[in-house]
Amino acid sequence: MKYKKVVVSKRGGPEVLRVSEEDLREPSPGEVRVRILATPVCLPDVQARYGKSPFRRSIPFVPGYAVIGVVDAIGREKRYANPNPSQFSVGDQVAALTIYGGYAEHIHLPKKQLIPVPAGLDLAEAAIVILNYMVAYQSLHRSARVQSGDKVLIIGASGGIGTAFLQLGQLAGLKMYGLASQSKHAILTEYGATPIDYRTQDFVEVLRLAEPNGLDAVFDGMGGDYVDRGISILGRGGVFVEYGNPLSLPGLLKLLGKTILTNLLPNGKKARVYGTTLSQFGRQPFLDDWAALFKLLAEGKIRPVIQDRFPILEASRANARLESGLVIGNLVLLAPELMHSSMA
Repeated sequence: MKYKKVVVSKRGGPEVLRVSEEDLREPSPGEVRVRILATPVCLPDVQARYGKSPFRRSIPFVPGYAVIGVVDAIGREKRYANPNPSQFSVGDQVAALTIYGGYAEHIHLPKKQLIPVPAGLDLAEAAIVILNYMVAYQSLHRSARVQSGDKVLIIGASGGIGTAFLQLGQLAGLKMYGLASQSKHAILTEYGATPIDYRTQDFVEVLRLAEPNGLDAVFDGMGGDYVDRGISILGRGGVFVEYGNPLSLPGLLKLLGKTILTNLLPNGKKARVYGTTLSQFGRQPFLDDWAALFKLLAEGKIRPVIQDRFPILEASRANARLESGLVIGNLVLLAPELMHSSMA
């Protein structure tokens, strides 16, 4: 039996993504084979393709940071292993934060990496929750520990993670400001945020006038000079959370240095670096937070903004759309049966 995947064949733009076909192997002991139904297209996928990461993946590789799918085979246990070590069975609906490997029809994963997914969810929306909403939720509630009425800035508020911040921030009762280009301001006002056009307005000046006592939190996924400028508009006791990819090892070291310095200065300001691969929270909080987010999704309290859906093997076209800079919210890749149902 064969399966197909989308491979980064060399560094470069969306055109370097190639569809490859391979034999579908049986899972090894301790592994589960998952038939992928949905995977989001996100900025880390693009950055990895260009090699913009502190820890670059060697070529060739399959992008795809998160997946939702169905267990279709489970590896045999070793002779003296626990006879029933996994709560998962063939046919179960599961998810995983994979970092790589999502642009494919199948993926092999360790059992411990799987996340149970409740029945009845829109799987395209649930796939967005795995990464983007997790980043926003933990940045808000674990890194910054926001409280109702807090004044916050979301840098990059119209993208996949930005719109997650908007929805979750509205639920938390925050007073929100958001940076986005003028053409994308409608999505910010829809969720109660005050938009600031980063192209024509100096957000530091705007916010110093609007909030002279400073902000309680700033959430940034852009990096660069946004770090220093974001920290500068915090009030005493305010928290800056950087969740963006620092793009290189020197960039990561520089960011960590700024974080340490900010936390040492006697001005009451704090800085945090959030990363799903460098999380300080441990595995159980992730499981708890995914369960909480799936519950919010099932109750209709969050609704991921999905601008477009593509077949999994058309990942190159989806990546080109994301790089256009015109996307509001998210793009997602779907298996054929989900594509058909979404068009029905």
